[in-house]
Amino acid sequence: MGVYEELVARGLIAQVTDEQEIRELVNSGKAVFYIGFDPTADSLHVGHFMALCLMKRLQMAGNKPIALIGGGTAMIGDPSGRTDMRQMMTTETIQHNVDCFKKQMSKFIDFSDDKAMLVNNADWLLDLNYVELLREVGACFSVNRMLTAECYKQRMERGLSFLEFNYMIMQSYDFYALYQRYGCNMQFGGDDQWSNMLGGTELIRRKLGKDAYAMTINLLLNSEGKKMGKTQSGAVWLSAEKTSPYDFYQYWRNVDDADVVKCLKMLTFLPLDEIEKLAQLEGSEINKAKEILAYELTKMIHGADEADKAQEAARALFGSKTDTDNMPSTVLSDDDFTDGGIMILELLSKCKLIPSNKEGRRLIQQGGISVDDEKVTDVQTKIDKAAFDKGYVVVKKGKKTFHKATL
Repeated sequence: MGVYEELVARGLIAQVTDEQEIRELVNSGKAVFYIGFDPTADSLHVGHFMALCLMKRLQMAGNKPIALIGGGTAMIGDPSGRTDMRQMMTTETIQHNVDCFKKQMSKFIDFSDDKAMLVNNADWLLDLNYVELLREVGACFSVNRMLTAECYKQRMERGLSFLEFNYMIMQSYDFYALYQRYGCNMQFGGDDQWSNMLGGTELIRRKLGKDAYAMTINLLLNSEGKKMGKTQSGAVWLSAEKTSPYDFYQYWRNVDDADVVKCLKMLTFLPLDEIEKLAQLEGSEINKAKEILAYELTKMIHGADEADKAQEAARALFGSKTDTDNMPSTVLSDDDFTDGGIMILELLSKCKLIPSNKEGRRLIQQGGISVDDEKVTDVQTKIDKAAFDKGYVVVKKGKKTFHKATL
């Protein structure tokens, strides 16, 4: 089975411009391909996970990846999937985020010995002359055709700014520039980027008379059709500082039964025949597949040691619930206490277990919060400082989220 056929078998491929050409290039290791990442935060998140795994799979098959950091396009903002305009970022913030991305990507991609490249589109986009760009590129795009693109539809009703309207042209220019500079012949990305990617292949054809190819991968959706990688507290990040290895492990350990096999196929490097065996598990045995999924992905992001710790902590918590050594924790100071205690909503907020007090009140009223195995039902509850005599309290949210608040 070639790498292209494996991508199909794993359910990764959504759309392709020329299946035969793409299959031949990828299977023969002759693809020089790029995937773009806009540095809108200081960490990659689960939404980027599948793209990074794809780059790793293709590199292992001999193809050359180009990781394109959108230092230039981030100054505009991608309107795809948005109902409002993205917040503008300073050049300093963008550069900081770019530096963070580089470090995280190295866990997936081998950049040694010219096996891969990491480039920043700010290197060519920020120096473009507006009038020259209009003459060179603008004439290649039909406004009527651009307005039918899926990436603009959600924004059209509430108002699409001219700034955002230019995003497709910028992304298309990226492909054009990469083709000329590095011989990049393919672009891969999420299925929501299809229109932008077609713009790039068309620009290369019209300006250079050459063929280039595009392939989209399916978005990681759960059985309800919603994007995976979100929790009540926000995104699931690849940075240990933003999402602890334990919380990362727990996210995958708690996926719905209907999503386990899909995640194993799309995100892990386990052989397909091994995944098929796991797919036969039923009832409580499915938890074995969930543990394997959580362990494999945590190991990939945070290393085997952290994956071992997360797995041991999870098993201990759901067994004796006495082992707190590897539990996610937050250190409180004396300043966090008023009149000998800390309000429950303040404690939940300090531990980053709730995105807002409104959500905290809802959880408390529905019986979803406990402190040291005592259910909290009053939003005005104050946790006395004396409760920390052993050095900490254990806060439980729902059935599966545990957090240690240490004094």
